[in-house]
Amino acid sequence: MKLKLWPLIAFCIVLVGGLPLAAQQKGQYIPGQVGLNAGILPSPGFTYVNMELNYDTSTINDAAGNAISAKPNLNLWVIENFYYYVPNTRFLGGNLGFMMIIPTIANGSLTLAQVNVSGSTYGLADSWFQPFTLGWHLKRADIQIGDAFMVPTGRYTPGALNNIGSGYFGNHVIMGTTVYLTKNKGTSANIFADWEVHGQKQITNGHVYKRPGQAFTDEWGVGQVLPLRKDLSKLIQLGVIGYDQWQLTNDQFTAPLGTTVPGPSPYYSVHAVGGQANFIMPPKNLAFFFKYLHEYKSYSRPLGDTIVFGGSWTLRIPEH
Repeated sequence: MKLKLWPLIAFCIVLVGGLPLAAQQKGQYIPGQVGLNAGILPSPGFTYVNMELNYDTSTINDAAGNAISAKPNLNLWVIENFYYYVPNTRFLGGNLGFMMIIPTIANGSLTLAQVNVSGSTYGLADSWFQPFTLGWHLKRADIQIGDAFMVPTGRYTPGALNNIGSGYFGNHVIMGTTVYLTKNKGTSANIFADWEVHGQKQITNGHVYKRPGQAFTDEWGVGQVLPLRKDLSKLIQLGVIGYDQWQLTNDQFTAPLGTTVPGPSPYYSVHAVGGQANFIMPPKNLAFFFKYLHEYKSYSRPLGDTIVFGGSWTLRIPEH
């Protein structure tokens, strides 16, 4: 019996001794992408969104939430291209939607699988495909639900410090809700949630694999729309937003002989708060946005600041 247990014990020792700083420290979903208007599915037609996201950090916290000496020294830039198609049909009382984010370009690891990331060269990151979205436009609320897949199209080599992709597939179940607190829908409360389940990735050239633990992200926001013109052709929306992300389950490691053990790393989490400003031109189906979020607490994860900006345009399907 002791002989059979020894390979498992040795494997655990290797993991505990060699992986504490190379643990999964972020989920696949990058927080800060939603904020206000979380429940609104675009109007029937084709919608394009260009989003640029900057995550800057020089601090990584331990399991107690205290900074450790290792510095991530990362200024991550991500450029995302969203494509929505919403047909002018009804299903279960709502609108169907289809969305993908491709290509995504970045200069570093989206999951921060390593502490030291060069962030010096840009390359193709992972791709997001959302084959199912269903949105309802109610009298005092907008709600959407969906299911998406993260496909590891980005550059990934086990142990490399210049990875851009995550190296594994992910399934993401999402839900967004916007509740209108006033009759004119000018004041809103918003909540968005993403629950992600992961596949395996290779973490060493010796055929050791890791299945990162499941993660849950929420984004919230309270916003107010103000008219810039009396005819409502130009609007500004201002609000307070924030996000939280938690690891929910253990990482799992698989050795070459097929032995699987729970990961020794503590669960990560992060919490942020900030603000958002949207400039909206309804007659042109055009909008621009800017967000800033400060991470005020994290555990077993980097602590930094997130800036997001970009714009969207919709080519509407004429109503009959």
